[in-house]
Amino acid sequence: MMTDTDVAAQAPGASTPGGGTAPPAAGGARRRRRPPAWAGPVAVLAVALSLPFSTLYVPGLFEGALNSPSTLHLIAFCLVLGGLATSYDLLYGRVGLLSFGHSLYFACGAYTAALLMRVVELPLLWSALIAVAGGTLLSLVLGAVSLRVNGIALAMVTLAFAQAGSILISRDPGRLTGGEEGLSLNTAMVPDAFVGVVNTVNLYWVAVAYAAVSVCVVWWLTTSPVGRVWQGIRANEQRVAVLGVNPYPYKLTAFTVGGGLASLGGVVYLLVVGGVTPTITTAEFTLTLLVMVALGGAGTRWGPLLGAALYTYADHRLLQLGGSEAFTALPAWIAAPLSQPLFILGTLFVLMVFFFPGGLVALPGRVRAALRDRKDARK
Repeated sequence: MMTDTDVAAQAPGASTPGGGTAPPAAGGARRRRRPPAWAGPVAVLAVALSLPFSTLYVPGLFEGALNSPSTLHLIAFCLVLGGLATSYDLLYGRVGLLSFGHSLYFACGAYTAALLMRVVELPLLWSALIAVAGGTLLSLVLGAVSLRVNGIALAMVTLAFAQAGSILISRDPGRLTGGEEGLSLNTAMVPDAFVGVVNTVNLYWVAVAYAAVSVCVVWWLTTSPVGRVWQGIRANEQRVAVLGVNPYPYKLTAFTVGGGLASLGGVVYLLVVGGVTPTITTAEFTLTLLVMVALGGAGTRWGPLLGAALYTYADHRLLQLGGSEAFTALPAWIAAPLSQPLFILGTLFVLMVFFFPGGLVALPGRVRAALRDRKDARK
């Protein structure tokens, strides 16, 4: 009969009578060292920063090389919307707040910066700081009012605010907002490093920085004690209140931070696109953000960024294919719906919701689980 001492002596890593360490038992499972948590984000950031130095040509995906101005501009646009979708996921995916007015803060950042540079002739830096501060303050004020209600009522209140802002911009009060035509960027107030096609790489790096800031801020907050309260609110807000924690300040914090990140995205959008139009003020634009988040995976680190990038890229490519000769040669009853990107993207979204409800980031895990179940069934 083995005593406890014998068992301890045979255990992997146990001390021997000579003072050494016993080797692990034959056939014992070795634990695989997992890479640190920062390794993945750093690798993704390194790849993103290296694209302007790559002359790789990917036929079928991009029209030119990876470092060509057209490709860098498209990727920069995808990254801007990816950072915006990440800020929206802070509300929807992390706290469970269904807001239809997130586009209002994005438009506030873009229009405020454009007006300050055009009317007041402030430099880009000061215009950006004031625009972000104004968008953050606006989200704080409107959030303090909207968060008095929950659920569908919250969605309707935020929708009302967004529609009011959209109508105000479209009416062009004092001929300041440009109405339906929008506003162009006053390049005289912008540093030369961000003006012109030759400086597309600098705009690309600005878009990378914004996407990185959005992901880092959201991830840092969700891993903090505040983020754990957000998880509890999303799971059961009443239980959080019963435990003695008032959910309102925590929801208002998420609403304000999300609005601040969205207004910062509006400034970056103004630089990358070179102007702003009322299309970003509509509730449909917020619904597009909701589709992006759900497509990538709500409440995940990379899901909103991935979903927004793929959605934006697909929308851009489908618009190009809609005017190609291949589409014009099809019968009218087929070419008409297929030439509309929203029809194709909407169909793909419905299929994703039915067959892959966790989004794109959950797809590899589902594939591995299916293969594992298939392998177990053969045994």
